[in-house]
Amino acid sequence: MKSLLLLSVACTLVALAFSDTAEQKLRNCNDVRAAYSSKGFNVNDVPNKYINGAPLKVCPQGFSCCTVEMEEKLSQQSHSEIKAPVSRLSSNMQSTFRQRHGHFDRYFKELLVNSEKSLHKMFTRTYGMMYVQNSELFKNFFADLTRYYVSGSPAINLESMMADFWAELLERMFRLVNVQYEFSDAYMECVSRHTDQLLPFGDVPRKLKIQITRSFVAARTFTKGLSLMPQVVNKVSAVSASPSCVRAAMKMLYCPYCSGQVALKPCQNYCLNVLRGCLANQADLDTEWNNFLDAMLGLADRLEGPFNFESVIEPIDVKLSDAIMNMQENSMQVSQKVFQGCGQPKPSTTFRTKRAIKETAFTGRFRPYNPDARPTTAAGTSLDRLVTDVKKKLKHAKKFWSTLPETVCAGERIAPGDECWNGTAKSRYESVVMGNGLANQVSNPDVDVDITKPDIVIRTQIAVLKEMTSWLKAAHSGNDISFQTDQHIFCKLGLKCVKVQC
Repeated sequence: MKSLLLLSVACTLVALAFSDTAEQKLRNCNDVRAAYSSKGFNVNDVPNKYINGAPLKVCPQGFSCCTVEMEEKLSQQSHSEIKAPVSRLSSNMQSTFRQRHGHFDRYFKELLVNSEKSLHKMFTRTYGMMYVQNSELFKNFFADLTRYYVSGSPAINLESMMADFWAELLERMFRLVNVQYEFSDAYMECVSRHTDQLLPFGDVPRKLKIQITRSFVAARTFTKGLSLMPQVVNKVSAVSASPSCVRAAMKMLYCPYCSGQVALKPCQNYCLNVLRGCLANQADLDTEWNNFLDAMLGLADRLEGPFNFESVIEPIDVKLSDAIMNMQENSMQVSQKVFQGCGQPKPSTTFRTKRAIKETAFTGRFRPYNPDARPTTAAGTSLDRLVTDVKKKLKHAKKFWSTLPETVCAGERIAPGDECWNGTAKSRYESVVMGNGLANQVSNPDVDVDITKPDIVIRTQIAVLKEMTSWLKAAHSGNDISFQTDQHIFCKLGLKCVKVQC
């Protein structure tokens, strides 16, 4: 009996010794001092042992290794750390689509430049001085196409521009094939009025107008969409976190520090609730963002198919030459119809010999066009490859905003299972995970979200995307509605506006 009593006393003493050691370790803040210092803060801010946490504003107010000053600094740190992965993902998105916009923009512009050079070279060889003397007409034609691509319908009305081009070409050619006559301005106006009935260039003007309009509207709208994406992402990602979000981030990331558990990571569902509360407004962008991306993908299909910019611009010299040859071959019939409708012109007083007709007439045939000879210009690739690449990026960008919480609350940022920080202790997180978007945060247990006050910057970007989507859909049908939309979008983005009251 005596030996049992001695054994019991010994065990009690050992237990007390271990308990005292554990308590001393628990009250020691060395781990917190090391972790706090690793964040770049002054280690002297951290107490050596636990202190009364009653003054703390966010973390549990029992014994703590944190002071109020530490809590404030860690709160700022938590704001930066919760924003960092979102900023990184947003920056990657911006970089991706800035690059793609640059590729497409340079490609389209170089196609125009190369096509003009090709026309100049071949028309000089084929038509000689008659082309050289009239080359400014074609130079202006390409300049107007470039102006439209760069500035849109506020700068150039494509239909009117092409009508003027054909009218001017008809006037010049009509004079050249009838050099033995003199034509007044009034007479040439009469010729222009008969253009639709005469069809001097065959069906080329009608077909080319459709092809150019569709392909230029598609190309310009698509590149505008690509340029819009990084701007929207930049605006949305720059939205500041609310005070309640910063408080929740502090509680999730650094309150374990204050309890001495510096290695403890948050539970995944806890992290999801915090991030869905913090990014509630951003998640509301997702629906219109996805609609916009679907419209971009639809227009990309058009660029690969019937609205292919490359297949219209690269052989445009051939198409213009066909029109000229058609006029040349039918010049006698065209002239006779004009003379019947507008009257017999006066003979030219300066006309000398038949040799003048030969010297001033358009002669020669143009090279055949090989549709398999696809150009490789700015991006070192064809349009098909550029479109294939950007379609993959557009598909990958879908649901970007609604999946941000899952993307952030993964990997080393969270602790799997129940051995995790649930906001108050190392234990299982019991609360229900909220859905995405502002309306679903009314009962968020970890972030106070005022669902009655949506963020104005994000709501503006939602409107911008909706408007751009309507523009993309119009371009998909071959229509240009950019006269107002283009300027309104830039107004809403806070960029420079032209002739529009923002």
